[in-house]
Amino acid sequence: MINHRLSKTGLAACLVLLLAAVYSTLAFPQNEKESLLKPFSTATSLAPEWEELKFPNIDRLTRYTLVTENGQQAVMASTDNSASGLIARIRVEPGEKLMLRWRWKISSVYENGNARRKSGDDYPARIYVAFEFEPDKAGFFERAKRQAAALVFGQELPGNALNYIWANQLDKGTLVANPFTDTTMMIAVESGNDKAGQWLSAERDIVADYRRAFGAEPPAIVGVAIMSDSDNTGASARAWYGDVTLTREHR
Repeated sequence: MINHRLSKTGLAACLVLLLAAVYSTLAFPQNEKESLLKPFSTATSLAPEWEELKFPNIDRLTRYTLVTENGQQAVMASTDNSASGLIARIRVEPGEKLMLRWRWKISSVYENGNARRKSGDDYPARIYVAFEFEPDKAGFFERAKRQAAALVFGQELPGNALNYIWANQLDKGTLVANPFTDTTMMIAVESGNDKAGQWLSAERDIVADYRRAFGAEPPAIVGVAIMSDSDNTGASARAWYGDVTLTREHR
């Protein structure tokens, strides 16, 4: 998901930095089934709840537009050797069970997409969940690096992240570290072209996934993003995102 002018590590750093930039704090609604994210289906515009997420030195941006699909409003992403996303900046304590649900559809996966290789780290559709950095669990060099970044940018960087991806080669359910950083774990929710062109529904227990990915309890969530990117593979695709909902539930 990069062009030749920006390393994948640099892109990941930019992403977490942008996720950290002055996010709004959301209180849990009275109804625990009510989503903490604004639904696309009832939006008259994407802003201000969903902001464009751009990366330095990447000139070609993915286009996100509200469209109507089968009578339902959704977001269509068009990516062509490009990379950018839409982010909702939030702060949510996960509790014992936090469910992320969404609907999505893609035109196709990328021929050269490969979640295990830097050169193939592109996805026609993904949901990105970023978590608060926990300094007491980090090593000296990690803390020093983040302190330096805070001095330069004036922001504290988030920590670990989960990426729910529509993969090319991974089997569904596979969990792998991002090829650029083991602080981001990739989970293949869908894979391959067999169901391309179909609307599919997905749900994930973020708390359970974090425990599986990192072997620990999750800290606060500081951002949720949708992203379709293709600038590393140079490919093109379209993706559609239905409502992305986040609800706290009891086991």
